[in-house]
Amino acid sequence: MEKMERKHQRFNARLTEEQKRLFERASALYGQSVSQFVMSSAQRAAEQAIREHEVIRLSERDSRAVMEALLHPTPVGPALRKAAERYRALVRDTNDISEGESE
Repeated sequence: MEKMERKHQRFNARLTEEQKRLFERASALYGQSVSQFVMSSAQRAAEQAIREHEVIRLSERDSRAVMEALLHPTPVGPALRKAAERYRALVRDTNDISEGESE
């Protein structure tokens, strides 16, 4: 069972008479107040919307391309090797400076 949390925020909405009757009927089926029913339904819908947008969806072609790149990466070229060396030298120099300050 969910932990009861104190509620401090309000949410107001205008609705048609038809929507109100619909919500009243549905909430009665679940033994909930209209407010409880609407809020729990809205929360489930919001969580689902967020989940759907957080997941990366790839077409079959894109999925194959990603797997191919992971399984058979392109060999490292000279430009990338040179950039990696410059980065290592920069990090090494930064670490040397930091170590000198702590002495």
